[in-house]
Amino acid sequence: MKAIRFHEYGDASVLRLEDIPPPVVAPDGVLVRVHAAGVNPIDWKVRAGMMRAVRHYDLPMIPGWDLAGIVEAAGPLARFRPGQAVFGRTDGARDGTYAELVAARSDELAIAPGSIDLADAASVPLAALTAWMALFDKLMLTAGQSVLIHAASGGVGSFAVQLARLAGARVIGTCSAANRDYVLGLGADQVIDHRSEDFAAILSGVDAVLDAVGGDVLARSYGVVRRGGALVSIADAVDEARGQALGIRVQRAALGVSGARCADLAALIDGGKLRTEVSARFALADAADAHRLSETGRVRGKILLTMQ
Repeated sequence: MKAIRFHEYGDASVLRLEDIPPPVVAPDGVLVRVHAAGVNPIDWKVRAGMMRAVRHYDLPMIPGWDLAGIVEAAGPLARFRPGQAVFGRTDGARDGTYAELVAARSDELAIAPGSIDLADAASVPLAALTAWMALFDKLMLTAGQSVLIHAASGGVGSFAVQLARLAGARVIGTCSAANRDYVLGLGADQVIDHRSEDFAAILSGVDAVLDAVGGDVLARSYGVVRRGGALVSIADAVDEARGQALGIRVQRAALGVSGARCADLAALIDGGKLRTEVSARFALADAADAHRLSETGRVRGKILLTMQ
């Protein structure tokens, strides 16, 4: 089968299209013929060696942890059968999804939503699972609360705005002026242009902040949270001492896999309550170009690598 691998850490040029043997399927797993793989910032951060302090990776490795495709073979203990359309996020501890065939565990997958193209389903799992986990497992967001979502037009941000709105929260998003109408259309109550406006000067007393940017944006976010509120970052380490001094809960988000939650997301999509935005599609052989685009940080919604 064909797959994208890198043999050493570096820039996007280290990505290579190679012919390798298909993966081995576990008794409780399935072999998926991939229609599309999602491209996320974590993919190029791993490729660049930025995550080595967090997790050891055996090289060469296949990047990517989003997929949608058709089950081609199933182990005797698997919950899925050949011919079923599935999607999910695979465990980041092993080879990823930039490949024609992927071996996945049953608990990583769900039946794909039927109301959208199967390839587009690959844009959902990692970003939407991250948004759900950050909002409800970490921030414990509830109806009537206010939440500031940074990078609200990005992959995680786009889903976070919709999920927070569905939960009955008041949603404030930061993005560029060009994406203002898009974010409002997702359900945001207020949009702040991150280039021309200072959110820290505009806001105060919000219940929660979801940071997907890190750096100075994260540093300036502590001051807008009310005492007793919460802040979670999916992009950078948080300052626990500062959070304690301000009387707010601060956490760095770490994502697990959840086929069951993917099933919940599929139900929301098929119910017309959640939508996905795919801004760019690349062939598998052009994975390096997909990474270069992702690294600009100027992507609305998601990027896909398509196999079909």
